[in-house]
Formats: sequence, C-alpha cells, structure tokens
Amino acid sequence: MPNVQLKEIARARSGDKGNTVNIGLIAKDQAWYDTLVHQVTSKRVSEHFDGLVEGEVTRYELPNIHALNFVCTEALGGGGSSSLRLDNLGKCFASNLLRLEVKVEKNKVD
Repeated sequence: MPNVQLKEIARARSGDKGNTVNIGLIAKDQAWYDTLVHQVTSKRVSEHFDGLVEGEVTRYELPNIHALNFVCTEALGGGGSSSLRLDNLGKCFASNLLRLEVKVEKNKVD
C-alpha cells in the first residue's frame, strides 16, 4: 500500500477562535471517507501538530458530508491578542494537515 498525502484525497479548511483551532477535513469523494475515519485519528493529528498544539485534539465525524472536524485546544500561543506568531494563526493549520500521509490501495490512486 503506498502512502499519499491527505491533499490527494481530501480538502481542508481551518479557522481560529481564541486559543483554539478548528479544522474541517472533507473527503474529495465519498469512497475516501472510510480512509479518513480509520487513519486520521485524534492521536495522529495531535502527533502531526506536536509542538504546535499543546492541548486536546477532539475529532467529530460528519458522515453525511463525508468529513471530519478536529478541534485543537491550546494551539495558538494564547490567541490573536497574546500570540507572538506572525502567520494567520489557525488559518494555516488546514494546509499543514493536508501534508499528513495515509496508506491507500494502489489501484485507488492510479
């Protein structure tokens, strides 16, 4: 089974509120939703954001729209008014998550 980055099978969007980041991960096709559910766990997302997310990562499943939603607490150095980060705070987390690799069946990505 080859590894592919999530950007090959999903889209993402993220935002921030205070010191919390919200990331929506949407399968490009209904067939990829099971791959997301089985491989993109709260633990994997937390490990992927090691050093950035200091709190909990909670995953919510939205099967009717083939999506997952991740809420990451203590992720923004205190939030917009407290953070020393110069980026767009939570807006960049979606792009970062799309670099996470998952295993897929070879014939599904060809």
